[in-house]
Amino acid sequence: MTTGNHVYLHQVSAICALGADIHSIGTRLFSDQCSPLVTTDAYSPNRPLPLGLVDDLPLVADTRNNSLLHAALAPMRGEIERLKQRFGGERIGVVLGSSTSGIAEGEAAIAHYVQHGSLPETFHYRQQEISAPSCFVASESGLYGPAWTISTACTSGAKAIASGARLLQLGVCDAVIVGGADSLCRLTVEGFLSLAAVSDQQCNPFSLNRRGINIGEAAALMILSRELGPVRLAGVGETSDAHHISAPEPEGRGAAAAMATALANAGLAPAAVGYINLHGTATEQNDRMESLAVARVFGVDGSADIACGSTKSLTGHTLGAAGALEAVFCYLALIRGDGQLPRQLWDGVRDPQLAALTRLGVCQVGDPLRYAMSNSFAFGGNNISLILERCHG
Repeated sequence: MTTGNHVYLHQVSAICALGADIHSIGTRLFSDQCSPLVTTDAYSPNRPLPLGLVDDLPLVADTRNNSLLHAALAPMRGEIERLKQRFGGERIGVVLGSSTSGIAEGEAAIAHYVQHGSLPETFHYRQQEISAPSCFVASESGLYGPAWTISTACTSGAKAIASGARLLQLGVCDAVIVGGADSLCRLTVEGFLSLAAVSDQQCNPFSLNRRGINIGEAAALMILSRELGPVRLAGVGETSDAHHISAPEPEGRGAAAAMATALANAGLAPAAVGYINLHGTATEQNDRMESLAVARVFGVDGSADIACGSTKSLTGHTLGAAGALEAVFCYLALIRGDGQLPRQLWDGVRDPQLAALTRLGVCQVGDPLRYAMSNSFAFGGNNISLILERCHG
């Protein structure tokens, strides 16, 4: 059954620090009382940091990034084959988000060159092209439709979802695999260290005691189609405030505009949204501007009474994968049907300088969720908000 221009999410899959499959991720997302982040100096020599590391990842592809995608793709292969039989491989697209692609393999290749005067035989520059993740998934799946990778830093995975939806609404595709993948490498970890944005303790979103982000890795995938499914992509809001290359606009105007646009696109009043998965990086500037933006859109008198929280202390900030991974978290919260929410792990010490989010970090709402919002905000003032709707059950 198709439903006009409505776009539905099917067959979500993910791998991250919470687990190697959607079942284990779903279990820990709603129950974990402690963070699964691992403290190591593997990506920051002589400076141990908590990282959202995927343990025991089989390196079955040419890069760690593609190995993450291979693991996330495995449970979806049967459904992809069914869609190919129905629509043909040329009518199924692939749109992914990433910021690292195969940079870790490039780092290793340069180190090998310094030591031996030659690049490893296994290295090819194509491994670190931004197009590599989408090309890998398309090739692995035998798909011939549009395929590209979006690299807009921390909004990449969410923008891939929005872009895939547009392919369906334009009639270019009948189904699209969307999502994101980013793997740990020294470039990102030490790059964020150079910005003084990284905490050497578990991140503490919206706390008075927050000290910065933890970096993580993940892959998250889903299939979008016009066929009726359990969750619908109800609204999308995208803005670009271009305030600064790495710092958010201090008053959160672009972020607020993205949320307001998503609500308008969905035809919803703010009160309809039952939960917001906040971008919530635990940096001083991001949490300040996001609290202001949420209060501007969902609140009155500088505060907002809406269930909300950040899940980054459970996964680390997975950069180009974050928007897709956290959309999967919203999907899981919606289909539960019991009002339970993903956990925010933090010390509970509110920062009086932030706009008051009075239900920050709650883990249960009274009624089953119908609408959930996921926020992603990136370098360069790139902002996106997604609204997902539970359709039945």
